[in-house]
Formats: sequence, structure tokens, C-alpha cells
Amino acid sequence: MSNLQSPISNPSTPLRTGLQFLKLGGSLITDKTRPRTPRLEVIARLADEIQNAVAADHELRLVIGHGAGSFAHVSARRHNTRQGVDSPEGWRGFAEVWQDASTLNHIVMEALHAAKLPAIALHPSAAVTARDGQVQAWDLKPLRAALNAGLLPVIHGDVIFDTARGGTILSTEDLFCHLARELHPRRILLAGLDEGVWADYPQCAQLIPNITPTDFAEIAPALGSSAGTDVTGGMASKVRQMLDVVEEIPRLEVLIFSGAQPKNVTRAIGGKSFGTTLSHHDNAS
Repeated sequence: MSNLQSPISNPSTPLRTGLQFLKLGGSLITDKTRPRTPRLEVIARLADEIQNAVAADHELRLVIGHGAGSFAHVSARRHNTRQGVDSPEGWRGFAEVWQDASTLNHIVMEALHAAKLPAIALHPSAAVTARDGQVQAWDLKPLRAALNAGLLPVIHGDVIFDTARGGTILSTEDLFCHLARELHPRRILLAGLDEGVWADYPQCAQLIPNITPTDFAEIAPALGSSAGTDVTGGMASKVRQMLDVVEEIPRLEVLIFSGAQPKNVTRAIGGKSFGTTLSHHDNAS
């Protein structure tokens, strides 16, 4: 028998250093104003940028997530799936949202594999249960095993069975927040269409370079929502959600930036800071 240890043989073994989470936002990889419209050239470029970052840092461990964009957000709004499922028609809608999310995930996975990345999809709908819109249980042994084996686990916003709502939807940010509390990444990178968090949305002329938990209340009224259909909340809710995790994990840094600019994803994974940084006040100096 081989002497090689299975990556799942001891799931409590600490992960290697350099763990980061990267989200490819739905507004970045799809046209959110047109139903079920992927930006194939953008997705392919992003995959190449991830490959460049991985090749440059052999100690890097990366969890990739992506939004649902103009795929599942449209069907989710039509069926009101995030708020709950309690009828045969609602469950048919639940399955439709799953299909849309899965279709986009397949497109993303094809691009990652075309870029020669060892990516493996771990669909949240098959592993996560929720209670009233919050992760209740998630067996992370497969995800930990994938990371320990040098693979790139890929998750995405997805439909989730919920003990209070019947069914719901959890966004990539919802899932990242739970994972951050369990795995303690060094950085969470949120690549979207905008350059960062704007102080004057929708005019988008004044970028906020840094946000901490203590100054969020002051800037929240100016943050606005999201362009296109988004059933999981706009920018203000995403920033608040990430700041809650930053308060719990003071050494964590969250970067919100534009993935539309070529090479930005490679730069972000490589440790560069631009766009808007969310951090604990102790790190703001």
C-alpha cells in the first residue's frame, strides 16, 4: 500500500498558510441586465489570471466562489425563493433556480479547467442546511480535503434547504462568512464590476479607500444598492456582512475591487491592496 496520507485522513489538521477566498461577482461574469447571459471572454480571462497567481505562489491555498448574476437571480426573484418555499409551485421554482445556478457554475468550471487549474465544484445545495437564512450545518471535510490536496474548491450562491423557510438562497458572501469563521483565511477578495465601494452611488465619482466597523454607520446611507437584479442584497448589506466577520477575526482583510480591469485579480491574490479595504480598526493605521 502507498505510504501517502489521504488528505481527509485527519480533517482537523491545520490548512497550509496563505489561505484566501476569491469571489467572482455575478455582475462581473454575467450581464445582469440580460437574463442568462454569461461574459465568456471575461470568465476566461479571470481563469487565466487565477492560474498566473497560483503559478507564482506554490503555498497559496484558494477557495473560489462566484455569484449567480443574470442566471439564478432572475428566476429567484420571480419565485421569491430567498424568502422561503412552501408550495408545489415554489418548489418547482426552487429547482429552476438550482438549474440556473448550476448552469453558470458549469460555465465557470469549464473556464477554470481550460486554464489548467485543478478546480473542483462543491455545490452548497448538496452539503449545506440553513435555519431562517443562516448556515446551520455544513460538513467541511470535503472542502478541507480538497485544500490539503492542493485543489481549488469552487462554491457559488445556491438554493439551500432551510428548516424554518423550507428553502432559501444563500449568497457567496453568506457562505464565505461561515467559511471564514471556520477556516480563518488571510484575505477575502470580492471582485466585481465596480472599482470598490462608492461614497456617492450611483454617481460613482468618489471611492472609499478604507472602511472599518466603527465608521460603517456614518457611510452606510451613501452606499446604495446594486445595478441589475440582485435578490441577496446590495452593496451596503454586503459591506455590513463582511465587517461583522472582520470584527470577529481582527486580522482578516476584505478587499472589494474591480475584476473588469485586466490583471487586477492576479494582483489582489498576490497581496496588493486597491479598491476598498475592509479591516478592523487596529489594522487601519
